[in-house]
Amino acid sequence: MTLRFRLLGGSFAVARLDASATIPDWSNRGAFTSVTRTPEELSIVCDDDAVPADVRAERGWRALQLEGPIAFEMTGVAARFTAALAARAISVFVISTFDTDYLLVKATALDAAIAALRDDGSEVTDAPHAGR
Repeated sequence: MTLRFRLLGGSFAVARLDASATIPDWSNRGAFTSVTRTPEELSIVCDDDAVPADVRAERGWRALQLEGPIAFEMTGVAARFTAALAARAISVFVISTFDTDYLLVKATALDAAIAALRDDGSEVTDAPHAGR
């Protein structure tokens, strides 16, 4: 099976707030946002420039959307693309949704990540106005 990824436009941040924090208004800026609350933290992925400077965050991530939907019964999909990147020492942040997966890599590693995915047999396309 060929995995097909589409590069999303923009730069993203992964922010960390206290577990009891209210979801802030700034987290909902942009076309892609992911909010996850655990007993230990509130983790927010959103537009890089939306996150205030005083918030703990890892900035400068780019996002690739895996073409979906991916059936829940399919196994090994994330293992396949993360293994291709791990083999080249490329760190990733993966977000899964009901329909698909999103692969985040640091902007500085984007070209190497795309090359690794393509070498593994995946297709990668740019979104219109992807901001590379």
